[in-house]
Parts: sequence; C-alpha cells; structure tokens
Amino acid sequence: MLKILRKACRAQSGMAAVEFAMVLPAMLALVFGSIEVTNALVCKGDVTSTASTAGDLIAQGTKVTDADLNNVYASLAALLYPYPTGSTQVRITSIIDDGQGGAKVAWSKAQNTTPYSTGQSMTVPAGLIQSGGSVIYAEITYPYTSPFTYIIHSPITMTNTYYAHPRRVAQIPYSPN
Repeated sequence: MLKILRKACRAQSGMAAVEFAMVLPAMLALVFGSIEVTNALVCKGDVTSTASTAGDLIAQGTKVTDADLNNVYASLAALLYPYPTGSTQVRITSIIDDGQGGAKVAWSKAQNTTPYSTGQSMTVPAGLIQSGGSVIYAEITYPYTSPFTYIIHSPITMTNTYYAHPRRVAQIPYSPN
C-alpha cells in the first residue's frame, strides 16, 4: 500500500491540468471583474464630464431657446457614447438670487425627468450666487448597466451636478422660440 502511495505522489502527468482547472475560475473572475469595474469607472467619468458640459454650454449664451436645449441634449448623448442614453435624465436650471440671501428657480428644463417649478426655492452652496446674479445648475442621472453582469449584476445609478456662472450676462433668460 505504501508503495502505491509513493508512486502516486511521484506521478505528475495530469497535475498541471488539475492546477489549471482549480485556478481558472479565480483568474476569470479577476479578468471580467477588472473589465466591469473599469467600464463603470469610465462611464462615471463620462457622466461627470457630461454634467459640466451641459452647464458650460448653456452658460456661454445670452439666452436659451428650445432649439438650444435640444442641441445640448444631442451633444450630451454623443458624450456618453457608446453607452445607451435612452434613460439618461438631464435637468438644466437657471437659479437666481431671490434678494433675501437665498436662491430660486428662474427656469428649469428637463429630459426624461421633471423640471423644477419656476420660483421654487433652491439651496445652493454659500456665496455661489452674488446679489442680482445667477447660476446655471446642470444635473445628470445615468443608470449604468454592465454589459457582462458577471460581477455587477444590477444597474448602478450615477449622478453628477455642476454649477456654471453665465459668462456674458448676469442672468440667462429662457425663450421657447
């Protein structure tokens, strides 16, 4: 019996295959997990740049029309490519000084979500809006779904906000035409 046991310990013909079979699941989990986490982080970066781009594009103008907003929405979808953008929520709001040390909504427009009500009180960081001034507030919410679902099984909601001061006027008015 001892002789057979020694012979089995010296035999290594199938040892590499057994070791590979034991290590393969862990290696695959690391590879696919790394790919999924990297995709999620890249998407988060895209959502961040999309929010800043939305606020910046509106802040460059002297007035905003529906055509301007449609162009901004189209450009934001291009920024998020190759991720699907059908359920991306975008809200762009002009927040003005209310004259009493607070802030209120001058106008708000949204895609796939509800805009804020005109005149609604808003909380902004202290000192952001000067007396008589305004700020453009852009909010992006993106439900990221991994293409593999090996590690990340359910959607992750990525949200980012951005404040931008108007560049050429104190307040940017909204005109539907």
